[in-house]
Amino acid sequence: MNAALLSDDFKPAPYWWDQVPQPELATKEPPARADVLVIGSGYTGLHAALQTARGGRHTVVIDAEAAGFGCSTRNGGQISTSIKPSHDALARRYGPERAFDILKEGRNSLSFMGDFIRENALDCDFGVVGRFHAAHNARQYDALAAAAENQPKGLEVAVHMVPRSEQRHEIGSDVYFGGAVYEQHASVDPARYHHGLLRLAIAAGAEVVSYCPALSIERDNNGFTVKTPRGIIAARDVVIATNGYTGNLTPWQQRRVIPIGSYVIATEMLDRALVDELIPKNRIVSDTRKVVYYYRASPDRRRILFGGRVSLSETDPLQSGPKLHADMVDIFPQLASTKISHSWCGFIAYTFDELMHIGRREGLYYAMGYCGSGVGMASYLGMRLGQKVLGLDEGRTAFDDLPFQTRPFYTGNPWFLAPSVLYYRWRDRQG
Repeated sequence: MNAALLSDDFKPAPYWWDQVPQPELATKEPPARADVLVIGSGYTGLHAALQTARGGRHTVVIDAEAAGFGCSTRNGGQISTSIKPSHDALARRYGPERAFDILKEGRNSLSFMGDFIRENALDCDFGVVGRFHAAHNARQYDALAAAAENQPKGLEVAVHMVPRSEQRHEIGSDVYFGGAVYEQHASVDPARYHHGLLRLAIAAGAEVVSYCPALSIERDNNGFTVKTPRGIIAARDVVIATNGYTGNLTPWQQRRVIPIGSYVIATEMLDRALVDELIPKNRIVSDTRKVVYYYRASPDRRRILFGGRVSLSETDPLQSGPKLHADMVDIFPQLASTKISHSWCGFIAYTFDELMHIGRREGLYYAMGYCGSGVGMASYLGMRLGQKVLGLDEGRTAFDDLPFQTRPFYTGNPWFLAPSVLYYRWRDRQG
């Protein structure tokens, strides 16, 4: 740790928590019975709970920590169309029709987010600001341009190219080779969004119990029996909504998601003129590297929030903060003397096929594996999962019945992460 880089009021906690402290729900015992028990109180779990509670089911949400303690309040607040594999890659796996349907779900998730926030009047700094996706070399710029020019029919999105000569209109940096602006991508304050979602779920009748981890799940003739330190809960249906925090409570799911720490810093307060120079159009920003960086201005446009993967294995935010600062300064030399006010980490869940998954296994409903696009897709699939529990046809998705892959000998500990990061960094350098 380089203490000289830390501001006097430095916090090893998410910047978002300054604006919306973690919910302090009344400490209570969970009920002995529920129609629906949701394990996990992030976006997935709360959206599922909102659907089932509004559908008349007695719904209980439990979490091992405070409500929203995980990546739902630790992410960068960027919302995209979510699907990483291309149409051609998906068509090779599943055929062109299924590829179309999968990509369409990504578009659906983006539309859902805007509609949901507006219809429920959530005060969470949501804005359709657009994403500048920067090319880290000339070859990647050409690939972005080709993809923008040859979008699959029926899946077109609003996008325009920005050549390197005009890059300063989008970002106050010269390290990139131009990029693409995806005009409908959006930003949000993730903690305020979660807080609003939590209030909606409770208002709908869902009971939310914090600091109440599920210790075991047993199936019986009437559904499930879930043991917690505060008692046993009998439930007809159980929803697993643990994503990057999935553990040995559900070993089948644990073997199919790869927990990866995503690290973020916030700068100290900056002059607004400097922020206007760095990110003049208030875009969210990412780049074409496989080991990606993502960043943006804070909603008040007084800080830069900068995230990415900076270590081969999981580390402490006090160690990752200075490394992220160095990478940030490589992009924005203007921030060389700027200090860090916050440094934190949250766990996303990657999958072996780079797709999110939703379904039912041995009676347990689940949705997870958002591959770093969890704000929009966790919300959307959480909603669809709640519809599935209610038995509604609308709960059907293009992800249903896709093989949820694992690998031999993988049990949830990503031992291969370090060599993978090394390889992809090498590949990024090679272009």
